[in-house]
Amino acid sequence: MNIKPKKYNFIQRMGRAFKLNFIKLLRSPGGAKKVSLGFALGFGLEMVVLSTASLIYIVFFPMVRIARGSLPAAIIGNVIGKLSFLPVLLLPFAKKVGKLIYPINGTIGHRAPFSIEQIMQGDFSGVVSLLHGGVHVLIGMTIFGIVLGVVSYFLVHYFYEKEKTKRLARIRDKQALRKNNLMIIDVTNN
Repeated sequence: MNIKPKKYNFIQRMGRAFKLNFIKLLRSPGGAKKVSLGFALGFGLEMVVLSTASLIYIVFFPMVRIARGSLPAAIIGNVIGKLSFLPVLLLPFAKKVGKLIYPINGTIGHRAPFSIEQIMQGDFSGVVSLLHGGVHVLIGMTIFGIVLGVVSYFLVHYFYEKEKTKRLARIRDKQALRKNNLMIIDVTNN
């Protein structure tokens, strides 16, 4: 008898991935503060990945270690940030926020479209104009990363503590049930 595994659509798979990572997060060792800090760093740094062309991963591990956060929680925060598509959705808003904070004119050299042929010929004006526009996005995404990291710190801390009290209550209930069963067995034997 051949049993085929159940197929899930894209939305169901995303929901299951969120739930799995959230359960992993709540079961991470290290205490509420360490796990919350790790998650906040991972989630906040994910906002900057696109605007730094993934170069932020060079400082990802040292940043988490220096801040004394939980590395597994930071990785889970990073994965949840990827699954949420927030970095992509926030890009247009980040550029506007970046222009509000650092208003510079975009006329460095001539505004030529970016092409690889120009770089091969030694003309880097397209790269300069590309990087110049990216400064606004980098500033905006950094601000969004900081804000979302701080918010996620408090949310994860709250949910971690709530899950911890539930787990302790379950353990207490099991121990009380076991104790009652032992007392009943002891009474019936006498």
